[in-house]
Amino acid sequence: MGFFKMFKKKQEDEVDELRDELQEDLEKQNKIEDKIEDNLETQEELREDFEELLEEQEELQEKIEKRLEKGKDISEQVEESKEVQNELAKNIEKQEKLADKLDEQLAKKEEMEEQIKEKSEEFQEVLTEKLEEVQTEQTEQTEEELVTDNEDDSETLEEAQAEPQVEEVEEISPDEKMSQGLKKTRRSFSQVFNELMANFRTVDEDFFEDLEETLITADVGYETAMRITDELRQEVKLQNAKKSEDVQRVIIDKLVEVYEANGTTENNELNIQKDGLTVMLFVGVNGVGKTTSIGKLANQYREEGKKVLMAAADTFRAGAIDQLVVWGERAQVEVIRGEAGGDPAAVVFDAVKKAQEQEADILLVDTAGRLQNKVNLMNELEKIKRVIQREIPDAPHEVLLVLDATTGQNAMVQAKQFKEVTDVSGLVLSKLDGTAKGGIVLAIRNDLQIPVKLVGLGEGINDLQPFKPEAYVQGLFKGLLD
Repeated sequence: MGFFKMFKKKQEDEVDELRDELQEDLEKQNKIEDKIEDNLETQEELREDFEELLEEQEELQEKIEKRLEKGKDISEQVEESKEVQNELAKNIEKQEKLADKLDEQLAKKEEMEEQIKEKSEEFQEVLTEKLEEVQTEQTEQTEEELVTDNEDDSETLEEAQAEPQVEEVEEISPDEKMSQGLKKTRRSFSQVFNELMANFRTVDEDFFEDLEETLITADVGYETAMRITDELRQEVKLQNAKKSEDVQRVIIDKLVEVYEANGTTENNELNIQKDGLTVMLFVGVNGVGKTTSIGKLANQYREEGKKVLMAAADTFRAGAIDQLVVWGERAQVEVIRGEAGGDPAAVVFDAVKKAQEQEADILLVDTAGRLQNKVNLMNELEKIKRVIQREIPDAPHEVLLVLDATTGQNAMVQAKQFKEVTDVSGLVLSKLDGTAKGGIVLAIRNDLQIPVKLVGLGEGINDLQPFKPEAYVQGLFKGLLD
């Protein structure tokens, strides 16, 4: 019994051990199952993750494919852009070449224009010099006639001055003298206008073109001719002028209107000081009648009872001093002079001092007129002005440019050149009676805006007259105006 109990107990112990082991195995199995379940879950998660990764990969693949397609488009665009840039570069290169050629052409044009300008200036200088030479020869010939003995009468210059031959000349008014002096110009105007009107039955554009040429031929100046023609086009339409005599009247009226309208504020009187010394500088090229004009003006002032002196500051031209001395003797006016080739400013200085000492009213200064050397002429005139202004601050009171009216448009050229050299306050037109180019006064008035102050209307000592615009207009168109 005891053995049986022992055996049973042993079996029970073994069963317990087996039960415990079984329990442990079950626990292990449970753990393993849990792990399996965990692994299965993990695998499922991994599978899901993998699937997500696959989807993402597919999306990425699609994006890559799209980007690759875009990349192809961009590459094509880049290639196209490169081609366009190459074309642009070629065009720019062509443009640069064209620009270089254009610059070369412009440079050549400027060079040609400069050459033309230089040649024109050279030609003008040569023309002016030739004109001066011709006119100087005429002046010197006149001077020789004045200073040389009269072989036929065996009479010296002193005798001629001591016993002057008095010519009986009918006294005429200044206005009538102006009218007589403009006779050649008036005849020329009448002729060209009559020819113009005779050649045209219809007032059309051809008529106005010929009118413009006619006015230019009459020396009224290019700009003035253009302006008058343009205004006449309108005026003829407004007045409905159809007959030749009506058109001619409109033309003359317009010329008068233009001249008088532009001259309303013009001061044609010489600037004579009420108190103290009046100093006038005379400038102009050789041979235009400068010295003669000075002599005639000096005579007029002396006859008016004024104390007058003349200064021979043209020390450059041979014979200029002697010529002024001859005129001084004729006008009975003292001439202050220096040595030929000397300093003109020194002569003027002496003349101003002498004039102040003698309490003179008028000092007329003759200056050199060598336009071919503008710089020297300008410096000389400025030096003369400084010398005068040290003694008389507001002087010179007039700077008068003497022009030969017979030279027409060349007188305009000279006026423009002298205007560049010095301040010209007025003009003296000599030999106006000896030319058919009196229309130059119109050109000077409109183009240069310099007043004409004196005009030479004859060879007599009293034939230098103050310029009166009204008398000029009436004298110019006398017979054409009603």
